[in-house]
Amino acid sequence: MSTRVSSPVLSALRLRLQSLDGAARRRAVLPFGVPAIDARLPEGGLALGAVHEVIGGGNGAIDGAAAALFAAGIAARTRGRVLWCVTRQDLFAPALAQVGLAPDRVIYVEAGDEKTTLACFEEGLRHGGGIGAVIAEVTRLSMTASRRLQLAAEGAGAIGIAIRRLPAAFLRTRGGRASAPEAAGQNFAGFAEPTAAVTRWRVSALPSAPLPAAGIGRARWRLELIRCRGGEGACFDVEACDAQGRLALPSGLVHGPGQEATGRRRAAR
Repeated sequence: MSTRVSSPVLSALRLRLQSLDGAARRRAVLPFGVPAIDARLPEGGLALGAVHEVIGGGNGAIDGAAAALFAAGIAARTRGRVLWCVTRQDLFAPALAQVGLAPDRVIYVEAGDEKTTLACFEEGLRHGGGIGAVIAEVTRLSMTASRRLQLAAEGAGAIGIAIRRLPAAFLRTRGGRASAPEAAGQNFAGFAEPTAAVTRWRVSALPSAPLPAAGIGRARWRLELIRCRGGEGACFDVEACDAQGRLALPSGLVHGPGQEATGRRRAAR
């Protein structure tokens, strides 16, 4: 025997569901300010209240530093303090300041191991008030852990960035050079394993911009969007973050269909 629900109750329920659906669709984002990049993201920018992954490319030490600066540039464009969780003291504050992340905005948390780092990462995301971004440097990130982080970020609205790092001992045995696939093959980082992160980026250092006179120009990166929920992969050669944390496309550089196809092929790996 079925019981018919009164029309006012159904109407109220429909309105409630519609409001929840609308809130989900209107999730706040942090645009890069580069149309070519923002157009590849389903909502026109990096989703706030979400977790994102950043991985260095083929040169462990150099590309790892580029990945950290990319994350710092994102955090610099958020509002509030930035919580940065590390397991080893190798961050260079002046370099972070050069990409817009002022020292007085950053709270450093040095954890003794990966488990503690992830616990601090989650707690920082849950805290919410006054925290604009939480960054954590981790080697492994399981699906279970990333789901917990994603739920914490959604609840508080802060952006979370997991910088996937190779173990220091592994890099020492290879003179500072190791590719992400190699690390995954050695069962160190599990970079190929899926996570609940909304996007995954790979950052590789490129030769700096040429200058008319002798000297070092603005740094350049190859920025690969290798995973994007609700979107497709892409590849961009960009000028590194400036003093406001903003990227730029080198003048005269046009990304054609061939390069976008390359990015999609890399995303499928």
